[in-house]
Amino acid sequence: MFDLKGKIAVITGASSGLGSDAARDFARQGVNVALLARREEKLEAVAAECREIGVDAIAVKCDVREEDQVKAAIDKVMEHFGRIDILLNNAGVAVHGGVDSLTQEEWNRSMDTNVRSVFLVSKYVVPHMMEQKYGKIVNVASVNAIIVDKADLFIRHGYNASKAAVVGLTKAMAASYGKYNITVNAVGPGLFESEMTENTLFKSEAFLNGYNAQCPLCRPGKHGEVSGPVLFFASDLSSYVTGQFVVIDGGTSIV
Repeated sequence: MFDLKGKIAVITGASSGLGSDAARDFARQGVNVALLARREEKLEAVAAECREIGVDAIAVKCDVREEDQVKAAIDKVMEHFGRIDILLNNAGVAVHGGVDSLTQEEWNRSMDTNVRSVFLVSKYVVPHMMEQKYGKIVNVASVNAIIVDKADLFIRHGYNASKAAVVGLTKAMAASYGKYNITVNAVGPGLFESEMTENTLFKSEAFLNGYNAQCPLCRPGKHGEVSGPVLFFASDLSSYVTGQFVVIDGGTSIV
């Protein structure tokens, strides 16, 4: 039931961070991958790593906020692979600021990257899954969909709202597409080192000490630790699990 060899996965935001981790971990399970992101050079480097592991991998330059680019990207994936079994909607951005300071442009950037992208990519992938009566969709939300922090470093109202919307969309999609044997689930990472955090949160020793003191596992997440739940949701081990949201935060949200 955990055998993923030969499956075809589309991964957005795959050029770095959690997306590139997931691409490599999928490849190690024998999954052929189509990697979508805007930075073509970084994307091709990740695809090359996946091919070295022994699977087929293509890099597709795509701004997942733009419908015409998404449609063209999914058409290219279908032309190359012929089907899509797994979709990991991972593209995201964290914009700092509260409603008193965010500009309209900053608010739109959060909503377009974090929510609109999930809508658009799913819009063009779901019909193929419906036709084949099979699909596994995993949306990357955040622990900040359910908890917030009043510290200045964590005031990200647009991010909070957008990630909560991803959870709501996940549940709605799960309810609608289950009859087509499509499961839709979400994961909510806590603090991980990535391009979004390495030059801000991980630069502050005081912040990390405070985080580690609060977190039950006493540390931030490590590379690859999001992949376990993602692989579970992508496999047939989760064939009767849909509409769920699993937080991957070392227990931070329970204290």
